Amino acid sequence: MSFEGSCHCGTVTFAVDAAVPAQAISCNCSHCRRKGLLLSFFPSSDFTLQSGDDALQTYLLNSHKIEHKVCATCGVEPFAYGVNPSGAETRAINLRCVPSIDLEQLELQKFDGASL
Repeated sequence: MSFEGSCHCGTVTFAVDAAVPAQAISCNCSHCRRKGLLLSFFPSSDFTLQSGDDALQTYLLNSHKIEHKVCATCGVEPFAYGVNPSGAETRAINLRCVPSIDLEQLELQKFDGASL
């Protein structure tokens, strides 16, 4: 099973070869709070960038460990590249960019990124 998503203008599209998540992380750091990100993490091997690589800009903040990928056309952040605590490459998917997900049904796990 897999799901697909995109930025707002559709220039950047992606697919994740995994089941649609039932949970999302809602972080209160200054970046996530301002953007309203609802995140779910997947191994990089489950992620495929389908289009828009040339339209992506990288935004780094704080420790510069997460590469926030932003569409240069519409300004939406559909995903980010990072490394999980075990050292494996991971993709943080902004579930707000996945039209097939009913956001109201997601169980939100709050993360206190503002205190880090």
